[in-house]
Amino acid sequence: FMKLIFVSTPAPVRLDQYLLRQFPALNLGRLNKALRENKIKLNGKKLPLSTRVQAGDEIRLFLPDDQLAASPQADGPAFLQLKYPARVVYEDAFLLLADKPAGLPVSGEQADTLLNRVLLYLFQRGEYRPGQGFAPALCHRLDTGTSGLVVLAKTPAAEALLTGLIRDRKLKKEYLCVTFGRPQPAKAALRGYLVKDAAKGKVTVTSRPGPAARQIETRYDTLAVSGRLALLRVELVTGRTHQIRAHLASIGCPILGDGKYGSNPANRELKFKYQALCAWKLTFPTLAGPELAGVSGRCFQLEKPWYCQQVLNGQLK
Repeated sequence: FMKLIFVSTPAPVRLDQYLLRQFPALNLGRLNKALRENKIKLNGKKLPLSTRVQAGDEIRLFLPDDQLAASPQADGPAFLQLKYPARVVYEDAFLLLADKPAGLPVSGEQADTLLNRVLLYLFQRGEYRPGQGFAPALCHRLDTGTSGLVVLAKTPAAEALLTGLIRDRKLKKEYLCVTFGRPQPAKAALRGYLVKDAAKGKVTVTSRPGPAARQIETRYDTLAVSGRLALLRVELVTGRTHQIRAHLASIGCPILGDGKYGSNPANRELKFKYQALCAWKLTFPTLAGPELAGVSGRCFQLEKPWYCQQVLNGQLK
């Protein structure tokens, strides 16, 4: 029951995302299990699900048809189980910007994800039907505990252009966060190298380059201080896994609410379940062509999260 798939995609995309699009009955749990059991081969090799595939690549999938096809007894697509659609900040024929709440994963094997809420939103508007046409695609990700703006493409051409903008660092991303500790100096551009430990799901920031280290740059500006806390505006120059969280923690100013890189006693004392980090603002460059004309040269920003005002008025300290 080996299935041979020749990849057809306008832009490189993660292996897991590509397979989930081709076989909606699959989920990340099944894919991870299949990979552990050597049942997924990319160009003849066992490679991580995060590997990006491109047009012409060959995927061999050793899974039975009953795991790849939707069960007739199933309740239908996972997104139809949800109560609430995504909150969409901007939409046109080519893309949309969604506001992700803290605690909601962008995608994954559970039913309630940002991607599924977007599918429900488009389904309710008659713009999307499962298995028909292009399924909206995430162009980047936010950690589950981070809130804020996420860009999704509605056409293959828009996906290629948007992922290219992000890869080439032409989409300016600004965040708001509260740190436990006041950074010194109050404004700086932090540079370093990030090393990822996939087994632990954690990264380390170092000052030295190395074979597994990727260069990072994070700029911050202190907007206010309150007791032990500081409210920062952060510009993400490079976009690596957990970059802002790990980079600020490396200078002794972890993000409030961050259980992985922060202070758990402080998080418990101040009752923060998720990190006080919001992808607050996106600024698009001036662009040519019809696909991104609606966002060309425009800036989109959310209302400031509730914790910002509490730092400004001294209520949170």
